[in-house]
Amino acid sequence: MPEGDTIRRIAAALAPLVGEVVTASSPHPRGRVTGVAAAIDGRRLVDVATSGKNLILRFDGGVIVRSHLRMSGRWRVEPSSRPLRGRPWLVIETDAWRASQWNGPILAVERRPGRGFAPDLLAEAVDMDAVVARFRAVDQSTTIGEALVDQRTVAGIGNLWLAELLWQVEVSPRATLRSVSDAILGEGLEWARQAMLAAVSDGRPAARVYGRVGRGCPRCGAAIVAFPLGEHQRTMYACPSCQPSP
Repeated sequence: MPEGDTIRRIAAALAPLVGEVVTASSPHPRGRVTGVAAAIDGRRLVDVATSGKNLILRFDGGVIVRSHLRMSGRWRVEPSSRPLRGRPWLVIETDAWRASQWNGPILAVERRPGRGFAPDLLAEAVDMDAVVARFRAVDQSTTIGEALVDQRTVAGIGNLWLAELLWQVEVSPRATLRSVSDAILGEGLEWARQAMLAAVSDGRPAARVYGRVGRGCPRCGAAIVAFPLGEHQRTMYACPSCQPSP
């Protein structure tokens, strides 16, 4: 699942293309509609950055491309000598490397990417008190499970890290924001930040609760459960013993 740590790993994989003039194309019709390939073909890739789940590619001439993978998109970086199979939305090539973006769903040239983005949990410096304050500025009857994946409040957390964070601090996804103290909320966010940063370089560790329905909780042994939550019916994972529903 593409969450903040995944996007950081993609940015690192794209590093060999930075500083190079690229050739760009869009084999897939949906990619051509975006106009991205035409906008960047023949330009130099100046920088690759991230903001939460957004990948930002800056080219000379002030051309900026934003990619958001949602659930289905992916990037692949490989030597340009390998044959390209299939029809990605975007192909960026140098003499040595090829980066291809598949299945969108958000790929666009933008004037001001990052405007209005929430704080990135994986940024070099994060004011955690300020992040907690953003959670207090929203409706406190909102469940913490919904609030943590709202990219308008804090950027980078998806279903996987949501599940692991709440298991770590023993809070149910169904708990309301008002029922969770600032200290617990800050502790969970800081744990997620450190765990995600470690995952960028070392890969994700084995999940404790995410995707482990029916298996024993590593802490108490109770069977992990899953249930839908919120307007978008996101699947939540929790231990019914360690994280009792309110």
